[in-house]
Amino acid sequence: MSITEKLKELGIELPGFNPPAANYSPAIRTGDFIFTAGQTPKQGGKLVLTGKVGVEVSEEQTYEAVKTCALNCLTIVDYYAGGLDNVAAIVKLTVFLNTEPGFADHAKIGNGASDLFVSVFGAHGCAARSAVGVASLPGNAPCEIELVVRLKDASIPPKG
Repeated sequence: MSITEKLKELGIELPGFNPPAANYSPAIRTGDFIFTAGQTPKQGGKLVLTGKVGVEVSEEQTYEAVKTCALNCLTIVDYYAGGLDNVAAIVKLTVFLNTEPGFADHAKIGNGASDLFVSVFGAHGCAARSAVGVASLPGNAPCEIELVVRLKDASIPPKG
């Protein structure tokens, strides 16, 4: 089954691109790899959730917000890879959480992205992962993620 078919089966529709918030590229494609810029939980260019995890926003809300970040990354990867069917594997996932000192459930919230990627890509979506707490994130976002993705065929051009 193609990744496009899998997304339809799961009822997942990729969101549109969110414009970069500063002077950077949404991703860089080099050789067989795509490195995404960090993606916060934006829809239509606006944050859907703000605040510190466990203080102003719940862990459950942040788990869902991490999924939004993951979908934003997939939108970018879809473009730069020439389609998600050209993704061989999600290689590395980094999850940043806007937390207070002493917060300890980073891994559980990071599963928002990992669970999504595994549901879409199967075993190839199970990446090496870091989930870390930080003092703040852009716009007071509760979370941000970035990906490294390996391509099946580097000769396939980006979309567009």
